[in-house]
Amino acid sequence: MTAQPVHVPTIPLEEIPERWRTLRASGPVCHDEALGVWRVSDYDTAAAVLADPKTFSSDLSSLAPTQEDFETFTQGNFVGMDPPEHRRLRTLVSQAFTPRVVEGLAPRIQALVAQLLDAVADQDRFDLVESLAYPLPIIVIAELLGIPAEEHLLFQEWASVLFSGDQLGEAPDAADIERALEAIAPTVREMNGYMLEHIGNRRAHPGDDLTSRLIAAEVDGVGLRDQQMVGFVALLLVAGHVTTTALLGNAIVTFDRNPGTNEALRADPGLLPGAIEEVLRWLPPFPELGRRVARPVVLGGHELPADTMVMTHLGAANRDPSRFGTPDVFDVTRNPNPHLTFGHGIHFCFGAPLARLEARIALRALQERFRTLTIPSYEDVTYQNPAVLLGVRRLPVEVARM
Repeated sequence: MTAQPVHVPTIPLEEIPERWRTLRASGPVCHDEALGVWRVSDYDTAAAVLADPKTFSSDLSSLAPTQEDFETFTQGNFVGMDPPEHRRLRTLVSQAFTPRVVEGLAPRIQALVAQLLDAVADQDRFDLVESLAYPLPIIVIAELLGIPAEEHLLFQEWASVLFSGDQLGEAPDAADIERALEAIAPTVREMNGYMLEHIGNRRAHPGDDLTSRLIAAEVDGVGLRDQQMVGFVALLLVAGHVTTTALLGNAIVTFDRNPGTNEALRADPGLLPGAIEEVLRWLPPFPELGRRVARPVVLGGHELPADTMVMTHLGAANRDPSRFGTPDVFDVTRNPNPHLTFGHGIHFCFGAPLARLEARIALRALQERFRTLTIPSYEDVTYQNPAVLLGVRRLPVEVARM
């Protein structure tokens, strides 16, 4: 039986931080009796958990429901691994996904942004997600991997299914998650088969793309297996696509909700990188990171037994007043800004440079092309399920050109 989508209430982004404030009021570490997980909401404790993989493991396989199609999907996903396997796989991937590779994408990203905005050149109103925030990172990733241009939309369809959250409620339990996995399993199966075929083709006919470089990468004479590369590609879909889509949408909403921000950025374009970091602090696309307690530990005065789940709340930690002055003020000049949105420690997001680059180029192009860019009605904005992703699905904007 096919699982039916559940009703997920539309939750405006500006309402989410109030939940984080409520969570912090419960103390740095508290136990969620309903779901049986420990919640960490202060900056220092969250950073400590993320920096200690021996105590707080990223391997959640023993706690999560299993699904056959996800086994291949997760083999190369080193986000869910601990040392030493994590170190070996990340080293292999780092050989192919270098800072030079990322920076070398800048001219192509600029061209794509121009092309996508040219497509709405005759429109005073358009959906920013549909027109720019969604297709841009999908095309970048597909081209990076050597995927034929005519098949970029396939990636977009996969990502839409994987991260929609349509099968989950706002506070999913284990049964909800298991049903969701069953619902998206056919998509995962299709993606696995496609990527395995693509990797096989690149083994036989190497090219100048990330897939070919992954095949060639080795550590101590050992490279990535095909199944592990499928897992890495799945991870890249998250790191290189969903994060950028959410970041761009969140930036437009946040700039619009904070009067004077757009004017300040237009007056001084040098503020844009800092503004992007502040958006990341303000609305992290993935506001929670889960860890499994690998050995009994005392955390925040509580005894946590082994094999229990700890959820580090990045959104709450990013607004901890002990680390951030005036944490509930959006400040594009905030410096330093040590937010935890991209993680901390060995699992710091390797896709962060690409997300930042895409956001910087896209937002600057919007400023240069449009004299004003506003959201005419928030009633027309639709949001992602916050249990999966913090962002917008649909973002109609109104523009006035230069």
